[in-house]
Amino acid sequence: GGHPVYRDAMRQAYELNLHALLVPEGFGGMGLDPLATHIAFEEMGWGSAGFAISIAVSQFPAFGACLLATDNDELIAEFTTPFVENKDASVIGCWAITEPDHGSDWLMEGNVDMDRVVPNLRAKKVDGGWLLNGQKAAWVSNGPLAHHAYLFVNLDASMGMHGNGIVLVDLASDGVSRGKAWEKLGQRALPQGEIYFDDVFVPDNNLISDAELYPFAIASTLSIANTAMSAMFTGVAQAAFDEAMRYAKERVQGGRLLIEHPTIQVNLFEMFKTVEAARALSRRVMLHNYQTITPSLQHAIAAKVFCTDAAVQVAHMAIQIFGAMGLSRESDIEMIYRDARMAQVEDGVNEALSLTAGHLLQSMEGE
Repeated sequence: GGHPVYRDAMRQAYELNLHALLVPEGFGGMGLDPLATHIAFEEMGWGSAGFAISIAVSQFPAFGACLLATDNDELIAEFTTPFVENKDASVIGCWAITEPDHGSDWLMEGNVDMDRVVPNLRAKKVDGGWLLNGQKAAWVSNGPLAHHAYLFVNLDASMGMHGNGIVLVDLASDGVSRGKAWEKLGQRALPQGEIYFDDVFVPDNNLISDAELYPFAIASTLSIANTAMSAMFTGVAQAAFDEAMRYAKERVQGGRLLIEHPTIQVNLFEMFKTVEAARALSRRVMLHNYQTITPSLQHAIAAKVFCTDAAVQVAHMAIQIFGAMGLSRESDIEMIYRDARMAQVEDGVNEALSLTAGHLLQSMEGE
């Protein structure tokens, strides 16, 4: 059930209600405005990218019920209320979309033949509900220990990716099993792993998006997630800058502090400028996307790609300032760099997201 340090940190986050950042106030959420939400995500990212993502993703089933099944009292009572009222992290959610054969192509509208691509996880209609068969990949954040899943599934294979839907699933259901936690480069504070479905029955009531609603559902979900990622990795970029500043003021080379060397000053300013640009973009996007019914996916993608690239760039430059010390497993900057590098692949590979946003720009009205 997770490392003791992870469990303890999660428990403290739940006590502070950080697990209900995305849930609307009327359903027991924190009720923060978009700027305060940004600050919360940014500060959590500053502390630990992996842990911040775990907290954010944990609320997807609870938040998804509010987003797509607002009037469904049964689902709110099963997936939202117990979650927001939980204060010891004994109820954890996950967002299960990525699969062994399907990652970026969930998002690649306009760039691949979406009618011919069929997800691994498929639902077959039966009396009173659906039977799920297939699997999700090792990338599923919180997968090894989640209790509930905001689960993307194919409802009609003949329609390919246009036949998809979303269900809410209790992962204690018969037929659910899991792979071992994934060993990975970075974000080791974030438990990730496969989830398998073998004739898992899900009641009709748990279907919160059919194929018709799905384009809105995926665009809204990705907009919310990408915008959160931009905030968290602005925090990661800031952490890398802070580490470099601290070290530059301590380390002596050539008879003076690093920070007194002109090259170091120029590099620190470049890092400072990059962090501020990331913060300005991600805050602007969150101010829009977290208070509108129709968030802008192209803006969310722009923020996610820019801020995750910024985190990698700033962490990369920080390691140059640290020199050999920055390569040590003992140093925080080594971990920050690995955590940042993961972000260019997760929540949509940056190149695939950019293609999706480029496709969206074709239909933008001139401003």
